[in-house]
Amino acid sequence: MLNTILGSLSSGVTVSASSYESIATVTVGSGGSASVSFTSIPADYTHLQVRGILRSTRALSQAGVLFRLNSDTGSNYSFHALLGNGSGAFANGSANQTYINMGELPAGSASSGIFGAFVIDILDYKDTNKYKTVRLLTGQDRNGAGEISFLSGNWRNTNAITSITIKEDISNMAEYSSFALYGIKGA
Repeated sequence: MLNTILGSLSSGVTVSASSYESIATVTVGSGGSASVSFTSIPADYTHLQVRGILRSTRALSQAGVLFRLNSDTGSNYSFHALLGNGSGAFANGSANQTYINMGELPAGSASSGIFGAFVIDILDYKDTNKYKTVRLLTGQDRNGAGEISFLSGNWRNTNAITSITIKEDISNMAEYSSFALYGIKGA
């Protein structure tokens, strides 16, 4: 059922669960990791999707997470965010950044064992005639003090995407943070 829901959200068209193919998975081991990368992404699909759970080791209740494409650290990214936390809704955005913001996810001061979840859709990732568009959904519940975010962004580059790096803004991602990359075949 989750694949059906994610499939309908994934590209704006109906995509069946069988349209998703697992490309790679990564789970952060003991001691944490500053980043996780998917490299050598094949050009066999229409879109990509990254799903995961994440927790930061930073000594706060939540921490910022970001991602980059093709190891590009130039100011070639823009993003927009709509956030809700139970007390209100907020919007923000930024242009000419060196990353795409994934929002805030639980960190070291949050209750033990709480992870945030996210889904990143990367549309038309191999099309060399346009900039790349991404859509993200992130959420966390820190015992009633959570947040949900809907974000969009773009990478102002026409190169096909061959690698994705997800990184905690300042600290490390905690052990058991887990990531799965899928290729989506479809219209």
